[in-house]
Amino acid sequence: MLNKFIWLLAASAVAAVTPFMMQAQQSEPQAAYQMPQASKALLTDLVKVNGQQLVAVGERGHILLSQDGQSWTQAQVPVQSNLSSVYFINPQQGWAVGHDATILVTADGGVSWQLQHYSPETDKPLFDIYFADAQKGIAVGAYGIFYRTDDGGNSWHKHFHEELLLEEEREYLAELKETDPESYQIETEALLPHFNRFYADGNALYMIGEAGFAAKSINFGDSWQRLDAFYNGSLFDITGTPQMALLAVGLRGHAFISQDQGQHWQQITLNRNATLNSAFSDDNGAVYLVGNAGTLLISRDGAASFTDYSQADGKAIINGLVWHNLLVLVTETGVRTINLSELK
Repeated sequence: MLNKFIWLLAASAVAAVTPFMMQAQQSEPQAAYQMPQASKALLTDLVKVNGQQLVAVGERGHILLSQDGQSWTQAQVPVQSNLSSVYFINPQQGWAVGHDATILVTADGGVSWQLQHYSPETDKPLFDIYFADAQKGIAVGAYGIFYRTDDGGNSWHKHFHEELLLEEEREYLAELKETDPESYQIETEALLPHFNRFYADGNALYMIGEAGFAAKSINFGDSWQRLDAFYNGSLFDITGTPQMALLAVGLRGHAFISQDQGQHWQQITLNRNATLNSAFSDDNGAVYLVGNAGTLLISRDGAASFTDYSQADGKAIINGLVWHNLLVLVTETGVRTINLSELK
């Protein structure tokens, strides 16, 4: 079992191998196959769209739509790359990202998708995408890959944020830039850690990643402050709690909470040590942690304590959300729904 299914995404020294064979890279994108059992295959992310629809993404370019969390239809997608994250800025306009530096856009609520960016030669997957409005977006992924758009994704431009490096790395690059420009360019493609996930809280944008990386921006990612390290392992998700705290989760059951916008963090003691893939909350104030080995933990006291509802089949849960009276989860074996009345 791998350590993090968002790293279905790619081979990594930190996370283990993926549970399926990665497709051979192709220079030209191939449309995703329409698969009757797509809702039972590996899915990696899930969002609500305007309270009316769910959109999930996963392996082999699968994008699925549902209005009830139970029945799913597959969208038309022009690429077979594994997808890792999906984001909607309004009921019609959304984006998805994944392997091969793939960026997809929809203008019809997810029914059909068009390719905005595709670069298999980079061999770097994108892990998350966020838009401040319909024009300004950023997408990030492995080895510090960072793309920005100011025109709704019609053009995407790569950026290198030197301020996200450690001090000794900045000094090393400064010297290399003067003495060996070619090596400098190569190093800028490898020194930064994997960027795994965004979380927006008002004007603040947080980003977490590999090897305890955490950073904060107050100008939509134009510049960043690297936060003091509070954990030396990889972090895979960050979110806000209903009580206005920040919650970050990662490898081997590690979870941390911050009450001061990320300046200081305290570890949360949990009774499971499986890797945590995602954290989210519902409108009633409950906080959910999901992860490998069927991990499902729920807090009803602001993440002070968690009750274990982990699933007996041990299948990795990648993400989830609450939809009416259902907990809808995306897992290594597709969509799973649990009636909330079963979790009292």
